[in-house]
Amino acid sequence: MDGRLSGATVRIIMASVLDLIGNTPLVEVTRIDRGACRLFLKLESANPSGSLKDRPARTMIEAAEADGRLKSGGTIVEATAGNTGLGLALVGGRKGYRTLLVVPDKMAREKVLHAKAMGAEVVTTRSDVGKGHPDYYQDLAETIARRTPGAFFVNQFANPANPQAHETTTGPEILRQMDGDVDAIVVGVGSGGTLTGIGRFMRDASPKTAMILADPEGSVLAPYVETGRMGQAGSWAVEGIGEDFVPPNADLDLLSHAFAIPDAESFACARDLLRAEGVLAGSSSGTLLAAALRYCRAQAAPKRVVSLVCDSGAKYLSKVFNPIFLAQEGWSHPDRHGTVRDVVVSRYSE
Repeated sequence: MDGRLSGATVRIIMASVLDLIGNTPLVEVTRIDRGACRLFLKLESANPSGSLKDRPARTMIEAAEADGRLKSGGTIVEATAGNTGLGLALVGGRKGYRTLLVVPDKMAREKVLHAKAMGAEVVTTRSDVGKGHPDYYQDLAETIARRTPGAFFVNQFANPANPQAHETTTGPEILRQMDGDVDAIVVGVGSGGTLTGIGRFMRDASPKTAMILADPEGSVLAPYVETGRMGQAGSWAVEGIGEDFVPPNADLDLLSHAFAIPDAESFACARDLLRAEGVLAGSSSGTLLAAALRYCRAQAAPKRVVSLVCDSGAKYLSKVFNPIFLAQEGWSHPDRHGTVRDVVVSRYSE
């Protein structure tokens, strides 16, 4: 070849990086034991800032612009586990807004550095306090927004434009990519937007599709879904999903089942996904994969199951893929029973 572009090469020029949000690819898992099922992962890590949160970030900002809550010269303020903040910094930066993010101190430093690199201001607060404490990241963000002239407090946990993003884009994309045939979708809940948006769409467009929750051990959500009782929250290392309360945006009635996944299993699944399938995914994606594999292996009949790669593992190199961090947490040799059995590979062919 002479290095020139062939006539068959498709060249698409976008007017803005924001036009790259959404329409992410779906890849089938083939080198990890899925039982009788076929498992597909939607690579939300392919969004411009590297996560599915680009979708609601754009929708929430555009909704605030449309109704006057966000005006030229205004400041976007949000409490975030990192990815929503990155999406807001991406969209807000392209539109000329100041972005101020409040993050818990357990966040991976890669996400904090990424947000600062995009021009966001980052306030770090305690991760060892619960909702109602003035240092809790959501309460602190709301306080900062009240004290900041021209501020728009995004409040992804109750903002209706959050689930709307997934109801109008992510859900339809999944159903179209799966040719209208999907038996179950495995999601996590942080703000609740992904569950509620995709779940509402599937409830109307594909009633047979079950919504399954993947939740970190320590979160109150999976026990609440399974028992109906609100327990005491613990702690967990996985970022971006799991809560110590039920977010207003989280319609848990859409769920058929929930799995509580230990941190060690989540981290192991993320690492195995990279080794087996070549997909570099973050800690929450490890939780979703672990839950999806548990669900798939429990099925007696073949099913078509979809889950999400919520964000890129490049944001967690200092944690998920760092042997020193894993050793400090006691996860160097986690119990692998019931997680990724990458020696046994099964494939169901329709």
